[in-house]
Order: sequence, then C-alpha cells, then structure tokens
Amino acid sequence: MDLFNIHYQRLDNGDYSWCGDLDRYSVPWIWQQRESWIPRDRVITFDLSALTRVDSAGMVMLLHLQQRLRKADCVIEWKNMPEQLVTLLQLSHIDGAFSPTLIASKEG
Repeated sequence: MDLFNIHYQRLDNGDYSWCGDLDRYSVPWIWQQRESWIPRDRVITFDLSALTRVDSAGMVMLLHLQQRLRKADCVIEWKNMPEQLVTLLQLSHIDGAFSPTLIASKEG
C-alpha cells in the first residue's frame, strides 16, 4: 500500500507496521482496502514507530481496527505509539479505549 504517503507491511519479526501519514486523506482509501491488509493472525502486534503523522481520522481508524479484531477474538498489542497519537487520545478522553500497551510511548 503506497498511496497517500502510507505504507503497511509485515516486518521480519512478525509485527505489522504502518509507515507514513495516517490522516484524513489516507484513511478513507486505506479502510476501503481493509480486506487486503487486515491480519488473519490470532495474536497481532502493530508497530506504530514509523508513522510520521496521525490525525483524528487516523486515531478513529485504529479504534475501529482494534474493535473489529477483538470481535474476531484476536489478541492485539500496540507498540511504539507516536506522541501525537497519545496526545489525541488524551485530549479526546479515550486513551483507555486502546490496549494498555498502546499508550506506552516509543521504546527507548
């Protein structure tokens, strides 16, 4: 997936990674294509360290993604959440809606 400065890939360690801008421009296109990229694994780790920009549309998409995967009985872990996304969640008073590991900032 390389349209709208966003790329999704499976890393060598088995994690899934978003790279680029997850924003109001890229989210509609990404979500339309979800059947081609939503993982089919039971345990899924998303590494968000390569996101360069996240706005409220990106945040909502991640919430919907988590909801959909949890309904499918998947275990989800979020790693390396960008500070921009942490701030959006806190300002929206929904930081508790994500898995606790998502709220941890970048590993260091």
